[in-house]
Amino acid sequence: MPHSFGYRARTRHMFTRGFKDHGPIKLSTYLLTYRVGDIVDIKANAAQQKGMPHKFYHGRTGIIYNVTPSAVGVIVYKVVGNRYIEKRVNLRTEHVKHSKCRQEFLARVKSNRAAHVAAKEKGERVNLKRIPAQPREARTVSTSQNTPQTITPVPYETTI
Repeated sequence: MPHSFGYRARTRHMFTRGFKDHGPIKLSTYLLTYRVGDIVDIKANAAQQKGMPHKFYHGRTGIIYNVTPSAVGVIVYKVVGNRYIEKRVNLRTEHVKHSKCRQEFLARVKSNRAAHVAAKEKGERVNLKRIPAQPREARTVSTSQNTPQTITPVPYETTI
């Protein structure tokens, strides 16, 4: 049998549905609203073969630049040689979902704003920068049942 280099070659596990996730696509997938500028993750849904992305774009994140009734246009940057090429792919909405990559950032913006307003009312400054995890402080672990012991090696003995 000849070797195949088709559009879906080597996607046996990539395009499979998840555990207990087989069957028809949920209606909530079709009820999501997409707008130009939204950040979306591309994840091919094998239950719908129409408008499916090429295997390269599976798992990529892009920005929506066009919205039609049943599909969206997504801009994805692809590394080709030593440069980034802007690729525009058109996908059905079953194959995209809103990305959660900005949720942490937006939550941080909201909490920083609240901390800034509270500090301004008190008339003090507050550090809003993220600080990496610092080493733990030194401490002695000792209780009445756990007293320090000196451990010495057992002398070497021969039994000849």
